[in-house]
Amino acid sequence: MPNYAPRLPLDYNQSFGPYTSLVDINDVVRQNLKMIILTNPGERIAIPNFGVGIRRLLFESKSANLSSSINSRIRNQVSIYLPFINITNIKVSDAISNNINDIYENALQVSIYYTVPSANISDILNITLNNTEEG
Repeated sequence: MPNYAPRLPLDYNQSFGPYTSLVDINDVVRQNLKMIILTNPGERIAIPNFGVGIRRLLFESKSANLSSSINSRIRNQVSIYLPFINITNIKVSDAISNNINDIYENALQVSIYYTVPSANISDILNITLNNTEEG
């Protein structure tokens, strides 16, 4: 079984060696895409422009401009750092709790629909952010 990359956050696992590994290419793509979305520009050493910095946008006023800005940032970062991924759609909305009537303040739900033609992958990455946690 191939070990493509360590699973983040790092976790010691004797069966894989020093860290738990990702053994499915779809999991590697998903993890890399998630890291681009959650990383703030300037946070990654030696690559100062890497990352969307979506957490910084939690307190922006919700508008079409915010959705457009997130969409543009994601597409730009993916085209630079993960050019093998084709983004087919990005949906940005207010995050809703388990109770369908509750909408969190300062929260976002981002759904990224993507394909990786070279690996025959088609998937959706859902990220829910609020001012206390991520998902």
